[in-house]
Amino acid sequence: MLFNALEIMDVIIMTAAVGFIFSDFFARFRRPHHYDPLEEYSKPRFGFENFKFAAMVTAPAIFFHELAHKLVAIGYGMQATFHASYMGLGLGIFLRLVHSPFIIFVPAFVSISGTGTNAQYALISVAGPIMNLILWLGTAFVVKQSLVKKKYYPLLILTSKINMFLFIFNMLPIPGFDGFKFYSALFKVFF
Repeated sequence: MLFNALEIMDVIIMTAAVGFIFSDFFARFRRPHHYDPLEEYSKPRFGFENFKFAAMVTAPAIFFHELAHKLVAIGYGMQATFHASYMGLGLGIFLRLVHSPFIIFVPAFVSISGTGTNAQYALISVAGPIMNLILWLGTAFVVKQSLVKKKYYPLLILTSKINMFLFIFNMLPIPGFDGFKFYSALFKVFF
């Protein structure tokens, strides 16, 4: 079985949390042709449609990123488990509630146990960002080629941008993040 019951619960919790965290931010993109900033700020701050839209934009990027890590690790015979990052999600919710203009947090991660080579760990680390690269370029291609109805463009454009951000951010050599793990493991492969 690819996911156990606890992992499925963590996926649901992560999806709900990121939907809530970004529901205000993405509300203006839902109907870009009817956007009135004064009207937008006079409305109640939370609405189910905004929540649903934000979850549809953000959760797949995070889920498929972590799924790529998990599948590659399993492919190398390791144990891999999806986890919602409760500390990270709590930070994101806190930043949203205090109306922070800058929201950064780690919503989920995959714990990996087992032994492997440095090359295998490099591939496991880069699998998530590569998935974001594929989703970024894929959604950008779909929009550019007009392969879907225009009513889906806001969703796809934001999905493309979220995946672009996740790809670039995760490839930076910041300790604790995928880029650092990838470059460190790659360095060990060659040196």
